[in-house]
Amino acid sequence: MLNRNSFDVIIIGGGHAGIEAAVASSKMGCKSLLLTQDILTIGKMSCNPAIGGIGKGHLVKEVAALGGVMAKAIDNSGIQFKTLNSSKGPAVHSTRAQADKSLYNKEAYSILKTQKGLTILSQEVKELVLKSYNIVGVITTKELLFNAEAIILTTGTFLNGKISIGKSFFSGGRVGDNSSKLLPKFLYRLPLNIKRLKTGTPPRLNINSINFKILEAQYSDYPLPYFSFYKGKAKSIRQVPCYITKTNKITHEIISSNIEDSPMYNGNIKSIGPRYCPSIEDKVVKFYNKPSHQIYLEPEGLNSNKIYPNGLSTCLPYNIQKYIVRSIKGLEKAHIISPGYAIEYDFINPIDLKLSLESKLIKGLFLAGQVNGSTGYEEAAGQGIIAGINAARMCFNKEAWTPRRDQAYLGVLLDDLCTQGVEEPYRIFTSRAEYRLILREDNADLRLTEIGRKLGLISESHWKSFCAKVNNIEAIHQKLKEAFIYPNTKASNYINKLLVNPLLKETNCKCLLKRPAINYNILLTSKGFPYFDAKAFKEAEIQIKYSGYIVRQYEDVKRNISNELIKVPYNIEYNNISGLSNEVTEKLKKHHPSTIGQASRIAGITPVAISMLLIWLRKSNMLKLH
Repeated sequence: MLNRNSFDVIIIGGGHAGIEAAVASSKMGCKSLLLTQDILTIGKMSCNPAIGGIGKGHLVKEVAALGGVMAKAIDNSGIQFKTLNSSKGPAVHSTRAQADKSLYNKEAYSILKTQKGLTILSQEVKELVLKSYNIVGVITTKELLFNAEAIILTTGTFLNGKISIGKSFFSGGRVGDNSSKLLPKFLYRLPLNIKRLKTGTPPRLNINSINFKILEAQYSDYPLPYFSFYKGKAKSIRQVPCYITKTNKITHEIISSNIEDSPMYNGNIKSIGPRYCPSIEDKVVKFYNKPSHQIYLEPEGLNSNKIYPNGLSTCLPYNIQKYIVRSIKGLEKAHIISPGYAIEYDFINPIDLKLSLESKLIKGLFLAGQVNGSTGYEEAAGQGIIAGINAARMCFNKEAWTPRRDQAYLGVLLDDLCTQGVEEPYRIFTSRAEYRLILREDNADLRLTEIGRKLGLISESHWKSFCAKVNNIEAIHQKLKEAFIYPNTKASNYINKLLVNPLLKETNCKCLLKRPAINYNILLTSKGFPYFDAKAFKEAEIQIKYSGYIVRQYEDVKRNISNELIKVPYNIEYNNISGLSNEVTEKLKKHHPSTIGQASRIAGITPVAISMLLIWLRKSNMLKLH
């Protein structure tokens, strides 16, 4: 009989990765424990008050499609919702929402608190308990022992976190919270590839000291583009605008003349920061020919007096930050509530992880989020749900599940991290996905919800809603196929006004919808279709309008998928494979790819080397498919 300190899965950390991992493992039937320094900071937004964005919105939708909770938390706390890239094709449409940070924090905690099978405790972990490099449990700073078969490490920026502002620096996982010092000491004794990274955050400004009247406002889209596919009754939350301003020549002169006071440029910070979210110092130095940089003023909540100036991340001294802020239009009298800062932290290079996010070296140890070198709430949540799924499957002696690159942005994220490793904070983009036309936000549920159901993550009500949507889409396809527009009718006269080449013969609406000028609303107006769910009709429209491109992309997937299915044993002796160069052999030994597809994406691995590896596997009777 298990004693009260025994669990199946223990999650260390209550950030966005920890939340998804804890919910997933609990839903799948594991007795789960989440340990965090402070229960009240579960789901706390350490940096920007927003969820989603380019590529990131895709991840949130995919997590939702698998039964994750980030979408629910932001839908019930969002104070501005927008669809980015709406003027472009649907493959790159990305949802983004401003959050009321306090509401999001409460929503996240409420979700965890009511999750069956999950225990939450305020405890700091100082050691992992191992037996022959197998996870056995953890020991906390209060000398409590908790046993488990699987541990999921989701510590964010807290491992040896060091905060820098000008020449001052102090320990912290974020301002106001202590860093973890004992656990990293223990981790350094293990065969883990631990390095340092850096990220940063801008100063927070007093909302009452900003002149919004002279700035460009950005409002929510209507209807609101929620993240959840099956939201149910929406909470009524007041929507508020964000505002756009820009740096200028004076701003840049202030930064340039004080650049030696920045820890990033005087040698006090040596670790690498995020390339795609640089500090304002980096922008001014590296893009010196650019006269200005956009700053997006984001409210931190309906009842908060803080404004987050997105794009103004800095670790210059406080007095310099004040001059920088006040040089910007609309911020001439702005007051800084708290200064911006940089934070350095330990991370574990994910090159040593399986695609399941389990360590290749320590059985039962899973890692997710910024501890793997990624950046962003959404990347963390995506890794969290995968780690939770696979920790639970390990406990039930089931094979790990991970999505392929052609199945989900989650698959792109995992493959990029675990195949290439990390030298700088990793951020997802739509441009990273070679199959992005079939990995759209709108079809994330069609791609993943059935898988989530089989994994045990999808509730009965969620499944019924999903099945209803699928049936609706099929009915719409059939209705469009059966409905015709005839020449010299009121409907054709209306449509011909929109077409370069008018209709000269009867045409069914499915073929008509392939034309660029025709869309769902036009067909409804001209033909008088019966009511269908708008989201289902939009999905059917995308499937029809882009069918030629989609078919070609699936053909590409079919050609390439064979390599993704061929397993490469972990304990393979690459030195025994004749014909491989020393460089290729060392790379394969370092990365330990799990499939031929993953091996082919390692920098420096040639098609010839892949052919030799395949021949050797075949001759050794080790050629196996997933």
